[in-house]
Amino acid sequence: MKLVKAVALVSCWLAGLAWASAQAPGKWAQPALELAGQIADLLGPGQAQLTIRNLSTIQTSDIPGIRKLLEQDLKARGVIAGGVESANAIRVTLSENARERLWVAEIAEGSETRVTMVHVDAGASLPGVAGERMVLRKELVSGLFHRIGGVARDNPILAAAEINGHLVVMFSDSISVFSSVSGGWSELNTFSMDRRLSRDPRGVLIPAADGGTFAAYTPGAECMGSYSLPLNGGTSNSGWTVRCGASDNPWPVYQSPDASGAPSLKAFYNPARDYFTGVVTPGVGVDLPPFYIAGLIPRAAGGAALLLAGVDGKVQMVENGALRSVAGTREWGSDFAVVRSGCGTGTQVIASSSGEAANDSLRAFEFPALEALPTSAALAMGGTVTAIWTASDGKSAMAVVRNAANEYEVDRVTALCN
Repeated sequence: MKLVKAVALVSCWLAGLAWASAQAPGKWAQPALELAGQIADLLGPGQAQLTIRNLSTIQTSDIPGIRKLLEQDLKARGVIAGGVESANAIRVTLSENARERLWVAEIAEGSETRVTMVHVDAGASLPGVAGERMVLRKELVSGLFHRIGGVARDNPILAAAEINGHLVVMFSDSISVFSSVSGGWSELNTFSMDRRLSRDPRGVLIPAADGGTFAAYTPGAECMGSYSLPLNGGTSNSGWTVRCGASDNPWPVYQSPDASGAPSLKAFYNPARDYFTGVVTPGVGVDLPPFYIAGLIPRAAGGAALLLAGVDGKVQMVENGALRSVAGTREWGSDFAVVRSGCGTGTQVIASSSGEAANDSLRAFEFPALEALPTSAALAMGGTVTAIWTASDGKSAMAVVRNAANEYEVDRVTALCN
C-alpha cells in the first residue's frame, strides 16, 4: 500500500514538472510563432544557423524554451535550424525598454542581411520589469564661459577638451587655453583661427593619444596645438602653441573604438551648407547622404555599424555593406555621441532631443538591430544642447549647453548602471 502511495506521489510530482515545463514557454509561443513566420517568408525553405542573444529581463532559464519554440515553428515552415556548414544565419536578439519587448531577427544570406521584428505584448510579458537599465548624470566641467576671467563672450563654443591639466576651448573664431584656479578657470592664451564665416558654425577638437597635442577643424580652417613644459621650471609661460591655417581637408567624424585618439573616418565638410557632404575617406562601400554627425557602434559578434544623423532628419545605419533607416529616432535632434559605459550591451548612443528647446534633454539608446531602444530616462540639461561629442576617455560624453541668458557651459555626461 505504501509502495502504491509512493508511486502515486512520484507520478503527481512528475506530472507537475511536465505541466510547469509546458507552461514556462507558453507566454512566448505567440511571438515565437509570429517571428518564425516572418523569418521563413524572408529566407524560404532550407537550413540556417540559429543564435539567440538575450538583452532583456527574460530569465535565462526561459531561453532554451524560446529556442525550442522557434526551432519547431521554423521547421514547420521548411526552415531547419542547424547545419553548421550552412552559409545562412538567423541571429535573434531579445530586447526591451520600459514599455515593451522587441524581438529582432537578422537573416543573413551570403553578403545580404535582412531584418524583421515582432513587438511582444507588454501586459502579458513584462510583469515586474524594473524600467531603464541606466541613469545619465551630468557634471559641470567648466562653468559659464562668459564669466571666465570676467570677459563676456557672444560667440558660441564649438568644442572643448581636457588636455594635460588644461581646458582647451574652441570658439567660433578662436581657440583658448584655460588653467584651473581656485573656484574656476583662468585664460592663459587665445589663438585666432583663419576661418570662413558660416551661418551655423561647427567644429571638432580631437586630443592626440600622447596627451599633449590636438587637432581642431572648423569650416575652412585646420589647427594643430601642442604643449611643452615651461622653460627653466617657470610657471608664467603656458607652454602652448597653436597654429591655424586655411584648409579644405576632410574632418575626422569619429574616433576609433579603442580610444587611441586616432581618427577612424574622415568626411568632407560643406561650409556653405554647414554639413558633411557624404563623401568619406576611406569609403564604406555605399554612397552616404549628407549628414550632420556620425558614430561607430561596435557589435558583440564582431565588426561595427556606422550611425548617421542626416540633414533630412533621418537616422540611418551602415552595416554589412547596406544603408538602412533606423526606427525609434523620431524625437532625436541632430547631435549624438557614442559612449562605452559598460552598462547593458556595453555601448550606448546619447542623443539630444529634437528642436531648439529652451530646456533640452539627453537620453541613452541601444541598437540591437535597426531600432533605437531607450535605456535611460531623459536627462534635463537646463538649456539648449548646441553640441555633443564623445569624451577622450570614450566612456562619457561632453555637451555644450546654452541657457536662456545666452551663457554657455560644458557638461560631462556619464551613464551609471542600474
